[in-house]
Amino acid sequence: MPYPSNIELPPSVRRHLPPSAQDIYRHAFNDAWNTYADHQRREEIAHRVAWTAVKRKFHKGHDDYWELNR
Repeated sequence: MPYPSNIELPPSVRRHLPPSAQDIYRHAFNDAWNTYADHQRREEIAHRVAWTAVKRKFHKGHDDYWELNR
């Protein structure tokens, strides 16, 4: 189930990630969703890929909110 917009993302993603990180998450998830179309664990893999993409540019701050890497 690809996400057409950030509003459709899981609440935990929307609650903690800033909008630019949500964009990264959504694009990575949707790409992985298409890439792993025939895989049994498609959704799990897509979420893992999305979080990995976010972690390349953001890190979790002390307040559990994700911040841009410096």
